Amino acid sequence: MPVVRDRNIRVLIDPATIAARNAEMAREVAEAGYNNLLVISILKGSFVFAADLIRALHWAGIAPEVEFLSLSSYREGTVSSGAVTVVRDIESDVGGRDVLLIDDILESGRTLAFAREMMLSRGAARVGIAVLLDKPGHRAAAIDADHVGFMCPDLFVVGYGMDVAHAFRELPFVGVVEE
Repeated sequence: MPVVRDRNIRVLIDPATIAARNAEMAREVAEAGYNNLLVISILKGSFVFAADLIRALHWAGIAPEVEFLSLSSYREGTVSSGAVTVVRDIESDVGGRDVLLIDDILESGRTLAFAREMMLSRGAARVGIAVLLDKPGHRAAAIDADHVGFMCPDLFVVGYGMDVAHAFRELPFVGVVEE
């Protein structure tokens, strides 16, 4: 019998609601008029959302190139350290291209502000930001997302790629760990 690791996790956003919003976001991205689009998934938390959004982009008529950027400000903790480091860089040249950064959650804003400035300094023509969740109450950097899946209450969320100490990424929903 498989181990049920999510028995103490309350579902905040169910899989069907996430899928429907991903399709809507893909249409929004298509209407935003990106050219020569390079989508950059910020790892690790965004990998599930990015995969689903990229597939939805296909159905919305967009065929972007895809890259992965690994940044960290959390390491093993649940609170941002404030210092963003590049763990794994992209391989593509962004010069003159439109870039869409995809991340799981916009909270402090430090990671996305860092990534956005890095792409602009490398010559990106335009840098858009798509996030599954926006949690504005803890913003430390002046940045907003161009495409937002859901507003997030002031809770620590897991699932759909997001973790706590490397656990719960595999959950097909966004949830809250309850004691």
